[in-house]
Amino acid sequence: MTAFRAFRIRQDDAGYRAGIETMDSGDLSPGEVLVKAAYSSVNFKDALAGTGKGRILRQFPLNGGIDVAGHVVASTDPAFREGDAVLCTGSGLSETRDGGYGEYVRLDARWTIPLPDGLSLRESMILGTAGFTAALGLLQMLDNRQTPEQGPLAVTGATGGVGMLAIDIYSRAGFEVHAISGKADHFEFLRQLGAAQCLDRHELAFSGKPMDSARFGGALDNVGGAMLAGLLPLIAPYGNVALCGNAGGIGFESTVMPFIIRGVNLLGVASAGTARDQRQRVWEHLAAPWKPLHLDRIATREVTLEELPGVFPAMLAGGSFGRTIVRHANT
Repeated sequence: MTAFRAFRIRQDDAGYRAGIETMDSGDLSPGEVLVKAAYSSVNFKDALAGTGKGRILRQFPLNGGIDVAGHVVASTDPAFREGDAVLCTGSGLSETRDGGYGEYVRLDARWTIPLPDGLSLRESMILGTAGFTAALGLLQMLDNRQTPEQGPLAVTGATGGVGMLAIDIYSRAGFEVHAISGKADHFEFLRQLGAAQCLDRHELAFSGKPMDSARFGGALDNVGGAMLAGLLPLIAPYGNVALCGNAGGIGFESTVMPFIIRGVNLLGVASAGTARDQRQRVWEHLAAPWKPLHLDRIATREVTLEELPGVFPAMLAGGSFGRTIVRHANT
């Protein structure tokens, strides 16, 4: 057994609280693969969990962090050996089992992914759940016959982690990308990532008609709400809208017209519970043909476990920019 530090979240008679604690590897959630963490990342979900602003954890106490990458130090599963570089995103981390905000994490072998050739541990966490979600959305669109010939892909919430990575990934995959964001001061940065056009969310006028002239071949929507309702009438025939976020609200008003006249498809992207074979497929694409060209630029901040509480408030207030990764002390 090994003593180590972790960012642990508790809720009991003393209330909801989180902070650095020392714990023993024997007290980690059960699993076949014990990993010495090198990097993890910070997602909106992590900020909700770390502050108690959202009901993310389903049991207490747990270590935070829905992503982690590191090296195997022990395994009871023959598929993994000591020294193997591995990663894990979602899959119950920081929801039903201890997550990646610890110097050690014990993983369920069925959700542990060998680090693909072409990615470093650090790069895998710049991608993390955000990059995995963006790539999964594209894979689902492609499986549903999305093509560049249908027109550009719109990416809403383009200055967020998922949005930035989607611009880079989709451009690498051969699509023209139109970025939609309310932060016009970052448009030049988005163009450098590969956006062919940048559209100001505040100036994007939706007609409100059930159908309008097709403007986009498809879209990745991080926003939901009125944004999703406005996008659907603008999608080309048989185009796909992959929905992965709700920054603009969980409800939206629409009509059946885009679906039954143009054959538009609304695809739900739920990254946390993605099946193992699909998960492996996504990471293989991210390590080679779709690997973003600007990962180091998208990673705008690197912090330690102790610095995590200072990251969460700005993220929840919409003030974060790019991806924040967590570097563990043993790295």
